[in-house]
Amino acid sequence: MSAPVELRGVSYVLDGGRVLLDDVSFAVADGECLALIGRSGAGKTTALKLVNALLLPSAGTVCVAGRATTDWDPIRLRRATGWVIQEIGLFPHLSVGENVGIVPELEGWDAARRETRVRDMLELVGLPADDYAPRRPHELSGGQRQRVGVARALAADPPLLLLDEPFGALDPVTRWELQVEFRTLQRRLGKTALFVTHDLREAARVADRIVLLAGGRLVFDGTMDALRAAAHPEARRFVDAAAVP
Repeated sequence: MSAPVELRGVSYVLDGGRVLLDDVSFAVADGECLALIGRSGAGKTTALKLVNALLLPSAGTVCVAGRATTDWDPIRLRRATGWVIQEIGLFPHLSVGENVGIVPELEGWDAARRETRVRDMLELVGLPADDYAPRRPHELSGGQRQRVGVARALAADPPLLLLDEPFGALDPVTRWELQVEFRTLQRRLGKTALFVTHDLREAARVADRIVLLAGGRLVFDGTMDALRAAAHPEARRFVDAAAVP
């Protein structure tokens, strides 16, 4: 059986010749959470955008569910993935419930099924629907908005979650709470997830495996324990900077 996500010798080069990714290969197993870490500009978000065809590779192949992204209809591919970003991206003119139900609505779910799913997803992320579904995003705290973003990503039951530094703008305590909640949800639901972060502590909390990018190249792929023992200078810098015990 093919991996849910696989990059095979993938490079991405801008029109001016700047290389953002250079011959990167890794796969994400079914039900696994893989953290992509690296400094700013290392290529983490570029890799994530290649997975849902917001970008197409300059070389190599990106596969989702065994099919190259170039063979997917990009709209179908994106609706088959849950996308969570730091800025959340909630529609301010829609209620919380309408935001969570937007993809099921686009998929043609009837109103009763959508309402049930919205209630279930809000309850799942700790936001009782009777209280939160009618609110507008501006009425919520940052942590609550991020929970809504996770609920929206899960609403159409996608097999794959893509997360781009989703908790980076939150205070440390709320961030830790959401990291723990996300990991619990991801394991309970069995979702395959690709989680971008520059924070090694966060990667250690949420992920089964870590891929470290440096200058667009993959320099480490393995567990947190293996990263602690890795000899590559960039791996040593990340471990030392995080002071992970």
